[in-house]
Amino acid sequence: MYNFEFEKPKTITDAVTALAVEEAQALGGGQTLIPTLKQRLAKPSTLVSLTGIAEMQGVYMADDGVLCIGGATTHATVAADVTATYPALADMANHIGDPAVRNRGTIGGSLANNDPAACYPAAVLGSDAQIITTARTLSAAAFFQGLFTTALEEGELITQVRFPIPERAAYAKFAQPASRFAMVGVFVARFATGVRVAITGASETGVFRWEQAETALTEAFSPAAIEPLSIAADNMLSDMHSSAAYRAHLVKVMTARAVEAACWAAGHLGAQHWGSAGGGLCFARMRGGAKRAWSVP
Repeated sequence: MYNFEFEKPKTITDAVTALAVEEAQALGGGQTLIPTLKQRLAKPSTLVSLTGIAEMQGVYMADDGVLCIGGATTHATVAADVTATYPALADMANHIGDPAVRNRGTIGGSLANNDPAACYPAAVLGSDAQIITTARTLSAAAFFQGLFTTALEEGELITQVRFPIPERAAYAKFAQPASRFAMVGVFVARFATGVRVAITGASETGVFRWEQAETALTEAFSPAAIEPLSIAADNMLSDMHSSAAYRAHLVKVMTARAVEAACWAAGHLGAQHWGSAGGGLCFARMRGGAKRAWSVP
């Protein structure tokens, strides 16, 4: 690790000023940046910690019914504080990494990093959330621009994320057992205007919407609507954990399971298994707050 200066501002204004220093870098929970520094893959002149900025932390419901989460809010806080207002989002946050990661990592840091296997990008794109920064308001579609790439400019911070609340929603993740990152994660949200389906962990281009599934689910919100669909493996990731074809298969399976979980939460579907994904653990929040898990060989 190289030497650097350390700043811990108390306000957003002071943070923006500190980041104006050449080669300064923002530090949220440090779940990606600190390992990068340890490997000497980054050499910032100054680290600007965002953990002391009270106005970037916490959760509240706005007067327009939108759920507002501060950019420096930890995953653990999201999991605990949005259970009543957005259960699918709370459940997703509660299964990020392990307790250490959840108590340090932040929603803003995760989104700014935009790891292709991170969970929050699927929730943000699937919910059609807005990202509020120190300079502007960005739609989810405009924010994500590819692997580890976002619309953020140098020195621009995520101060808040605003989530519309859907009628039904669920997140289903097929987790890589060691890292708990998503080999494939699917966030499904049904709004009065239609259904959104966002996929993380699968594509070479990062998080994306499966529009074919959205059309089918808008017509009939049921796991059965996914059965006749398929998704091409052309742009899917292929690595030591999974081939591109297998990830394409997982997208379909996990989408059906996310829909099933959303229907269970609304009390509209009995217990059923939909397809076989292959080795791993899959889970989603079901009716009454119980967690349903699938262990598949």
